[in-house]
Amino acid sequence: FDRSSWRVIPGTRWRKCSQRLRTLDTKDLKVSKVTANGQAAKFTLGLKHSFMGTPLEITLPFDLSRGQHVIVEVTYETAPSASALQWLTPEQTAGKKHPYLFSQCQANHCRSMVPCQDTPAMKHTYYAQVSVPKELVAVMSAVRDGQEPDPQDSSRIIYRFRQPVPMPSYLIAIVVGALESREIGPRSRVWSEKEFVDKAAFEFSETETMLKTAEDLAGPYVWGQYDILVLPPSFPYGGMENPCLTFATPTLLAGDRSLSNVIAHEISHSWTGNLVTNKTWEHFWLNEGHTVYLERMIGRSMESEQFRQFKAMGGWKDLQESVNTFGANNPLTNLVPNMSEVDPDDAFSSVPYEKGFALLYHLEELMGGPEVFMGFVKSYIQMFAYSSVTTEEWKNYLFTYFKDKVDVLNKVDWNAWMHTPGMPPVKPQYDTTLADACIALCKRWVKTKEGDLGNFSEVDVKTLSAHQLIEFLSLLLQEEPLPLSHVRQMQEVYQLNAFNNAEIRFRWLRLCVKSKWEDAVPMALKMATEQGRMKFTRPLFKEVYNFDKYREEAVRVFIAHRAAMHPVTSNLVAKDLKVDTGKST
Repeated sequence: FDRSSWRVIPGTRWRKCSQRLRTLDTKDLKVSKVTANGQAAKFTLGLKHSFMGTPLEITLPFDLSRGQHVIVEVTYETAPSASALQWLTPEQTAGKKHPYLFSQCQANHCRSMVPCQDTPAMKHTYYAQVSVPKELVAVMSAVRDGQEPDPQDSSRIIYRFRQPVPMPSYLIAIVVGALESREIGPRSRVWSEKEFVDKAAFEFSETETMLKTAEDLAGPYVWGQYDILVLPPSFPYGGMENPCLTFATPTLLAGDRSLSNVIAHEISHSWTGNLVTNKTWEHFWLNEGHTVYLERMIGRSMESEQFRQFKAMGGWKDLQESVNTFGANNPLTNLVPNMSEVDPDDAFSSVPYEKGFALLYHLEELMGGPEVFMGFVKSYIQMFAYSSVTTEEWKNYLFTYFKDKVDVLNKVDWNAWMHTPGMPPVKPQYDTTLADACIALCKRWVKTKEGDLGNFSEVDVKTLSAHQLIEFLSLLLQEEPLPLSHVRQMQEVYQLNAFNNAEIRFRWLRLCVKSKWEDAVPMALKMATEQGRMKFTRPLFKEVYNFDKYREEAVRVFIAHRAAMHPVTSNLVAKDLKVDTGKST
């Protein structure tokens, strides 16, 4: 656990035998030595690119024969500002006593942690040994392979890991901290600091049921262990599907089980994303669209078809919001965008998730329903398991699988779906059963005059599930801002400030700030900074920034907290608030 002592020893079989020059991706790494099969190798670092880093060009000291095994050892140090790594001080953790390290390599940040071929087109196994102070614990996106005292330092422990299933570099992950774990199933443990571990064990107790449901749908789970690690609040995503060790945001610990779809999503990635992977980031929808589809099929099996339809409706609204944010003509709203000279972090949105799902749902309707189309998804997974694919390969297999329905597939406007910005060319007609109560309540609030606000009472929301309350607030966010009198009355009768569910609280605070309720501004900024999940943090900051009176306050609070944020979050919020990002982190 020392940012200056990383070393990588990748064993590699070079595919070409006529050249000695090989290139690895790096970003802000200080390389001191390279050897090949124990012999010194010459190396140079090329020109630095704004977000892709610097190529490490290695000249092997000998000629190669076909199939020859070469061990290349690179000795290097990472930079304190490595974009894959967040080093937390004890004060930034729950326990306040020990430092903490976690990595986040997606999309192209692994190169700031390990010199590698940092592309999802390349898959590899890995083995690792990690030496940490004995009061800390190391975990990785791999199967735990034992531990032993560090023979070079009696105050440290070496943890060993092996990942025998080939995977892309963006799924390499490491965490070091004062971690504890609890068993939550025959192949699952939950990890976190001790302050959260029992709550997390309760929250994720349905993990094995979800795993079995996913296996019934998609085929055997090949990764062995499925653990969940609850990270400190600055983790920028809801979850990250690192093999054997899903990362989860602590914002999921709401105590009402309403956010389990995040874990269903990360479990689904074990097949779509980790086992079958997009070949480049242009084809990211192959990872995320299929994962959302499988996640909602798990929800269908565990809840109902009406529940799946309800979640799909919510996803359509998320897509509409992303399209509105980017602009309907922005090429980044294409399902398959051109990513030439585009940082994948800047392109991140719900588009590949929800436009991808909408396409798959449309095809499901055309091909004969969920059971029929899930048969294709399972076959696609089996066909391309352990490899990386493009949209064209996926489409060709779709036509092959449904060879008796090619005439129907030929009527799909593939160009409009894949290569045209904005909303999809077809809007699905979802079952509105679970949404009807949300829609009706939303309409009441929008149409009610100030003098009639006394007609609302707590009974309005008493029978709504957390999912429905989220939907109700989402619908209101799509309308013109409510008058200030309305949101004040809503708080009076529904007591929404008291809700701890992060999805509800996030939407409620946005609604209040949109309506220019000044009392909500400190609460919105508090939520934006006490956790770092970009889904919440970026819109909350933007909402306050758009409230003219508090624009400078939004910038001031961001600057005061940016050092505690994950580098990706910090850079993107800085762009949102038009703050000079200075040197890229």
